[in-house]
Amino acid sequence: MAASSPTPVSVAIVGAGPRGVGVLERIAANLGELWSPGAKLVVHLIDPYPAGPGRIWRYDQSPLLKLNSMAADVTMFTDETSTIDGPVLTGPSLIDWAEGVRLGTILLRGDRLDVALRAEIDGLTPATFPTRRLQSLYLTWFHERALEQVGDGAEVREHLARVRRVTDAPGGGQRLELDSGATLEADLVLYSLGHTGADPEPEHSRLADFAARRELYYLPPAFTADADTRPIVPGQRVLVRGFGLAAVDLIVLLTEGRGGRFVADGDRVRYVPSGQEPRIIIGSRRGVPYHSKIGSTLKGEKPEPRFFTPAVANRLEAERESLDFASDVWPLIAQEMLWGYYRELFTGHPDRVAIGWAEFAAQFQELDPRASVLADAAGPDAAGPDAAGPAGSGGSGGSGGPRSRGSRGHALPDLGEGDERDRVLADATRLTALIESSVLEEIDRLFLPSFDRPLGGASFADLDEVQHAVRDYVERDLALRTRPEHSATLGLFFALLTSLFAFTEIVASPKWTARSRVDDLNGWWLGYFSFIASGPPAHRLEELLALSEAGVVQFVGGEMWVETDEEGGVFRAGGASHPETVTATALIDARLPGTSVARTDNEVLRLLLESGTALEEVARDADYAVPTGLLSVRPEDRRVLHSSGEPTDRAYAIGPYTNSPFVGAFSRPRTNALSFRENDRVARALLEHAVAIAQDRADASLPRPGMFSDRLWFEFVAEPL
Repeated sequence: MAASSPTPVSVAIVGAGPRGVGVLERIAANLGELWSPGAKLVVHLIDPYPAGPGRIWRYDQSPLLKLNSMAADVTMFTDETSTIDGPVLTGPSLIDWAEGVRLGTILLRGDRLDVALRAEIDGLTPATFPTRRLQSLYLTWFHERALEQVGDGAEVREHLARVRRVTDAPGGGQRLELDSGATLEADLVLYSLGHTGADPEPEHSRLADFAARRELYYLPPAFTADADTRPIVPGQRVLVRGFGLAAVDLIVLLTEGRGGRFVADGDRVRYVPSGQEPRIIIGSRRGVPYHSKIGSTLKGEKPEPRFFTPAVANRLEAERESLDFASDVWPLIAQEMLWGYYRELFTGHPDRVAIGWAEFAAQFQELDPRASVLADAAGPDAAGPDAAGPAGSGGSGGSGGPRSRGSRGHALPDLGEGDERDRVLADATRLTALIESSVLEEIDRLFLPSFDRPLGGASFADLDEVQHAVRDYVERDLALRTRPEHSATLGLFFALLTSLFAFTEIVASPKWTARSRVDDLNGWWLGYFSFIASGPPAHRLEELLALSEAGVVQFVGGEMWVETDEEGGVFRAGGASHPETVTATALIDARLPGTSVARTDNEVLRLLLESGTALEEVARDADYAVPTGLLSVRPEDRRVLHSSGEPTDRAYAIGPYTNSPFVGAFSRPRTNALSFRENDRVARALLEHAVAIAQDRADASLPRPGMFSDRLWFEFVAEPL
């Protein structure tokens, strides 16, 4: 408990999006245990955007943009699964909150529940993908509830401003200069800056310079809601490099956002152009969009992790002197993925297989886990020009070189040498034979290499063939992810999700090799997971097909390359699987900016580094040393590390720009969310630190010998405070 002190103790939370407000909620939850009513605590909440949603989830954005999660899969509240030291304070998920609003048991302040949002709430189901504007209202309400929970335990002061500079203040605190002209002092600062942008990489600077000289349009990696695409004119040819969620959102804004309409046409969707759309030419390394969200339900045995569980993860961490994700963990996850997929196929759809699950499972379990990574219909995926692992998303040169199976989206494990390597490759061949002999239809056969690179090795005569190939792939993906007879894909999803939860047990381990930290954990793994599990809703892919059939969208295929044509004054692009090239007067790099604190466009973060108050992490071991682009924080409490490597006195940081494990701003209910665990840990660290500051001030305020001439100093000490 904090002792009474003559002046308040203050905490500044810089960034009031979901993470910052999530920490505020945890401060409120822990006040009763850690803070004394006799001391005053002030929390400054600082953000140029409204507290709760912050910038990314702000209310003021296109109503066409949606969450990538269903309404039943979003919550901001701890629950009975949360392993935290502070108290659990339950609350409604997004779907439960919407039901409360619909019934009138939850009241919203202000007038932002317009006709469109009211209609959305009235029609919302657990499987609906809500708009970002609706999520903004949920986050605003969560913020208001957190303020109510604070009550009289502390004072929260909100500042609708941006922090421009943070410096040391006399007495050991921090002085924060705001762009409003105001200055405030805080004893502790928590930086919760969310996704920050970055100054352009050399390639992006070169492309921007070319576009400026030739009066073209270029959009470097950016946040979709912030992108200004107004200069793109109707009919203009636009290259889009990247096929993830950012690309899907951009396509929505450039088509439906310009007045186009999607209408039902039997069991398909047809696009009715407005005439304001550009001509979109899109490609990527894979050449296809992320896999659709799954709409089926399980038919077979209940999913249970078998090969990679939290216990297995913790045992690996305890037994190994060092950890390498590609060799130690990835094969177990791959094995778990195939196990989850085929268990659902065999137990849920026995009419689609030739043998029983027990027979398949017995043979599968005998194989080396690395065989699950390599087994493919075309033979073990263990060699080739790209054998070193995942490639980038496409550079700015020509395609060149021999055609391979396509750049991997994942790394290869160490296969060993001699007899060991031969044994692993033989097991991969055995697994392929097992799958092909026991699974009746080709569409039901899952091989991870071809699943990762669906266009790998394909050769097309022209772009017309590419269009048909990508459309066929998207239609096949929709069938696999939405039809009840293909619920095995849901088994795959659950296997990958439980593997992710197991992985969180050891993700913060100091035993990871430096190379694995950079290339795997902060490299290909998140993108690979997103490709499988974080794709767009099915209706977005149905709309993509309609746009392709309407001639608004053209596919350029996989291994996309882009180059500048100085003579023609255009951008030029192509792919590895066909000989044609295309030209355009606009280029969009459809992805988020890469995380790099050294190149950050966030002024306060950049000044922290320049002043030595903060430190960019360097992944380092005996064999490897490279900057990660992430801010170094102390694992146990997320205190910022000084350039000396020691923790700073007054600064903490959370978010994707730090080297703490990446966690989302919100989570699925009842999953013991890592983000909520981190919020609670940081909130308690801040309160405990604030208690120590209050105690120091209380001690300093006590009378000391010589302060008074007519009374003995110990008489004052003996009096109750």
